[in-house]
Amino acid sequence: MKLSRIMPWFFVAIGAVYFFVPLLSTMEFSMRMRRGTYSFDAYREVFGDPRFQESFTFSVILALATIVVGIVLVVPAAYAVRLRLPKLRPVVEMLTLMPLVVPAIVLVFGYIRLYGSDSILPLTDGEFSSDVLLVLAYVALALPYLYRAIDTGLASLDLRTLTEAAESLGAGPLTILVQVVVPNLRTALVSGAFLTFAIVIGEFTVASLLDRPAFGPYLQLIGASRAYEPAALAVMAFALTWACLGLMQLVGGAPVPGPRR
Repeated sequence: MKLSRIMPWFFVAIGAVYFFVPLLSTMEFSMRMRRGTYSFDAYREVFGDPRFQESFTFSVILALATIVVGIVLVVPAAYAVRLRLPKLRPVVEMLTLMPLVVPAIVLVFGYIRLYGSDSILPLTDGEFSSDVLLVLAYVALALPYLYRAIDTGLASLDLRTLTEAAESLGAGPLTILVQVVVPNLRTALVSGAFLTFAIVIGEFTVASLLDRPAFGPYLQLIGASRAYEPAALAVMAFALTWACLGLMQLVGGAPVPGPRR
């Protein structure tokens, strides 16, 4: 009995050591920029770098745009497949897995050939059009995770009963999606949104080949030319990830507000 109680904690301790020791080592190295003492000089250098502020703000804006576009596309599609077109579900699942099969570098070269300056719809000539193309590429990269998060949330709902009840009260398809389905998908939407955010913030290949000032190319540039700043950025990335997980738990665990009387 004692051994059965100790062993789970033993494995948890091993996992914690495996995870925290490299992180603490990275953090300790990032604070040794000033010789002979610990300091936060590397963090000050990072925060004071205009390229960091520009690239991080750019990636955050694109991540928010990707989340909005992805949710607007995926929620109606997943809802229709679950409720109206269940026979198409294997086909849709296979299509949403394609970004995991096709490498990002192949995807971006396909975009460049398809939407280059010689095409009918050129999207690589201007900054705004390139940003639009980059958002569409990010939606494709996040599609496997966003679709499965939303589909799992829909699977936990009695969609037919909810839809029939809303239709009996005179609600249209858009009203059902916005006021009935989406509020019950809050946990799934938050999970998919944070996964999408993490993908966009750390993405390098597409942003680099489209020559956009995103956070991923900035990380690669700093890592190739600096010593302590990349370690500081790695610690900050871990902190950002934990903050996203905490917000996901906080928002996803809160009760869904009921209808007003």
